[in-house]
Amino acid sequence: MPFTPQAGEMQLLVGPLVVLLGLAGALDPALEEGWRGWKSFHAKEYPEEEEAFRRAVWEKNLQRIEHHNLESSLGKHSYRLEMNHLGDLTDEEFNQLLNGFLTDGPERPGGKEALFQASAAGEIPKEVDWRTKGYVTPVKNQGHCGSCWAFSATGALEGLVFKNTGKLVSLSKQNLMDCSRSLGNNGCHGGFITRAFQYVRDNGGLNSELVYPYLERDEFSCHYNPRDKAANCTSFQLLPQGNEAALEQAVVNVGPVSVAVDASTFQFHFYKSGVFANSWCSQRVNHAMLAVGYGTHQEGGKSTAYWLIKNSWSEQWGEKGYIRLLKGVNQCGVANQASYPIL
Repeated sequence: MPFTPQAGEMQLLVGPLVVLLGLAGALDPALEEGWRGWKSFHAKEYPEEEEAFRRAVWEKNLQRIEHHNLESSLGKHSYRLEMNHLGDLTDEEFNQLLNGFLTDGPERPGGKEALFQASAAGEIPKEVDWRTKGYVTPVKNQGHCGSCWAFSATGALEGLVFKNTGKLVSLSKQNLMDCSRSLGNNGCHGGFITRAFQYVRDNGGLNSELVYPYLERDEFSCHYNPRDKAANCTSFQLLPQGNEAALEQAVVNVGPVSVAVDASTFQFHFYKSGVFANSWCSQRVNHAMLAVGYGTHQEGGKSTAYWLIKNSWSEQWGEKGYIRLLKGVNQCGVANQASYPIL
């Protein structure tokens, strides 16, 4: 998909543009073939006046990726990075365009939703992967739109529908984006997972992706059709903030659970494989995802526990669209804003 900045996106370019325009004259000729190949593979096209800037951003990202992977080969990191389709974005653009999760305040939504109560009883399985049980739809691509909250919410609802009907249906992100603005969600400019669940509850349903397709933009008019209802929920459950034991029990007993993480770091943007453990990751969450399981990675006699999390940045990111995130230390705040719908 060609990168064609919208009016709002153009504002993002100004700061980095000033810094990087000076680099445009110092582009590495040795990377010419790589740049052309990357553009061709990802169908990227730019106005002539912007190409040097995008190339400079791409070269800088590539340099940082190669430096990380060199350190990784020396045993300094448990994961590797790779250039992907988002390589022409600066860190600032990336975070403004793609990370659109809004954090619930201390009071949490509605004021009456019960907190999930972790139980001491029952044995917890060593690993869980709801993909193998049919609960998880294919990885999607939110594009240059901060709609991650809608992708996360529909992912949890898709698991709920499958659990109750045995049918796996991709649900409409656009339906949530267009129709839940009165609850404080803001389409491509961010939203709350819990208020997406609240919309479905109050509305009495949600359409499927097939009926109400994703447009990667804000429509500002709601086209929900009650005759084509594909999902519903009667309430939603919040998990205690920062409690990974509760998150583990919820994933075991409920199915896929909506979570949010700090996805603002360069390393997260270009994650490719391995168990992601990054000391730069904070507890300030900004990107919504879907926890679909957990497990342990064995290497060199060492066992590392991880969360298995679905992203919405296409299958070209991470491990075919997924990340294995270090489990047990609330890495990137993964347990800070977890929730799931109930029927």
